[in-house]
Amino acid sequence: MQPVTRIVGTAAPLDRSDVDTDQIIPASWLKRVERTGFGIGLFSAWRENDPDFVLNRPEFGGAKILIAGPNFGIGSSREHAVWALTDFGFEAVVSPRFGDIFRNNATKTGLVPVVVSEEFGEALLRAVEHDPTLEIMIDVAEGWISAPSVGLESEFTLDEFTRHRLLEGLDDIGLSLRHVDKISAYETGRPAWMPSVDPD
Repeated sequence: MQPVTRIVGTAAPLDRSDVDTDQIIPASWLKRVERTGFGIGLFSAWRENDPDFVLNRPEFGGAKILIAGPNFGIGSSREHAVWALTDFGFEAVVSPRFGDIFRNNATKTGLVPVVVSEEFGEALLRAVEHDPTLEIMIDVAEGWISAPSVGLESEFTLDEFTRHRLLEGLDDIGLSLRHVDKISAYETGRPAWMPSVDPD
């Protein structure tokens, strides 16, 4: 995954709470075996049934940040929900609360979960609804989110391990590859103690 230090861009306001992973990416999309191409399935049931759904509106096209209500990403632990959001082009999701498993999956894929107060989240969502061109900045290193033109700014918390892996662009494979020398040394010595079959 790519390092994430600062995200600057516009946002899409999803004025819904308790959004579960089945709503983010419906189960019919789980038959795919790739990790790519899920963007067209993002919120597909809502997008197909509601022409005025936020992601169908051209003024919110190209948004990098999704502003959601409380309890985003609850429900089943499908990684596909994160893949769909990133494949669609989102780099961060802002919400007062996230489902724990969704949040964990997000940080392993480079999608930044920004936890804010309900008051700040509501104010930011309304500001974006009012002005789809509103520029938002998220600084992962320093832990703040800001919409300077409307005077909104808040800090958000990331544990230091999560912050480190986002800043360094380390997914689970990347974390393992930091120890490639030790892994290689282990594999080199492995035949000596592995069981063998006497050919006779």
